[in-house]
Amino acid sequence: MTTENLLRLRPQEDRRLRAGHVWVFNNEVNVAVTPIKGMQPGSMVRIEDCRSGFLGWGYVNPASLICARVLSRAKTMPDAEWIRARLEEALELRERLYPTPHYRLVFGEADSLPGLVVDRYGDQLVVQLTTAGMEALWPLVMQGLKDLLSPKGILLRNDTSTRELEGLEQYVKVADGEVPEFGEALEGDCRFKVPLKDGQKTGYFYDQSKNRDSFLKYVKGGRVLDVFSYLGAWGVRAAKAGAASVTCVDSSARAGEWIRENAALNGAECDMLVKDVFDALRHLETAGERFDVVVLDPPAFIKKRKDQKAGLTAYERINQMGLKLLKPGGILVTCSCSFHLSQEDLRKVVVKSLRRTDQRGQLLEIGGQGPDHPVHPAIPETAYLKSMVFRVLPRER
Repeated sequence: MTTENLLRLRPQEDRRLRAGHVWVFNNEVNVAVTPIKGMQPGSMVRIEDCRSGFLGWGYVNPASLICARVLSRAKTMPDAEWIRARLEEALELRERLYPTPHYRLVFGEADSLPGLVVDRYGDQLVVQLTTAGMEALWPLVMQGLKDLLSPKGILLRNDTSTRELEGLEQYVKVADGEVPEFGEALEGDCRFKVPLKDGQKTGYFYDQSKNRDSFLKYVKGGRVLDVFSYLGAWGVRAAKAGAASVTCVDSSARAGEWIRENAALNGAECDMLVKDVFDALRHLETAGERFDVVVLDPPAFIKKRKDQKAGLTAYERINQMGLKLLKPGGILVTCSCSFHLSQEDLRKVVVKSLRRTDQRGQLLEIGGQGPDHPVHPAIPETAYLKSMVFRVLPRER
């Protein structure tokens, strides 16, 4: 074994890997023994502790803060057969859980394939490669997906900013077959037209499916406000479940068009307010509008740790505005997809917002991402989605 495909860690820097995590940071490597500077980004490496003890096989990227990710703890180097086995494991779980092929098929580290995301829209696959290592393995991954699923099309949505951290370019391209502009997601008794090539991230937010299933029991006969609507998944499902009226709010004109199309596709009606979300909520409050259910499902306000203070202020602001639009006894569904905002932080945001709006609350439900986005028990970073349902009451006088 030469130092060209070997990473040796400094003393005591193997503890996190032995506990089950898969990331190696560049300051944990003994660069005097195994210099990483000249290694080819994405190349396979053997990872050892300071005493040359085997820890696993992974791929390396000297340009990244996370300079290596473990793929396998087996003695043999991962190959096409190993990749196919991981894909088969991922598929077996989803086929056990979902009646139709509409789900996240691969969720990175949680499915032992760090750097790989695959969403399934029937016979179409949308793939995101976020690391140099997974980009190097892509030919083997693509062949595995084709052998297992025989998709009509595979789209690479490699337009995420996280690729910049790996020194990778951003692009969107058809990797195999033919990919239409729109795919279809099935959720509950609803169908959604999903923009595959220019929608947000990989098209549809499957991670919230379980939480949307749960919230439907609150909507019948009520007025529902869906904030940060995107494709209207919350709002359209509420309308289909018997809400008296649904208002969707999003700043994107294209989102407004997609919501109208998805509402029509499901025989539902949704009013659309295309406006800066904060301005829209302020307008609704001034107009005296009040709702039985308010759903707040914003983008990540805290993308990095340095965004913590500004992001926390944004969460507090949006929750206070949402609370002001609720009728007495109304339901607030509030969410965060920011890993850097913990579940406890989100609870404290709502507690503070209740106090500032002079209201009381009852926490009814706590949710997270669905089982097609499994959490790796040793990697807290894979648990990112938080959802809470509150009943909101006026302050006692």
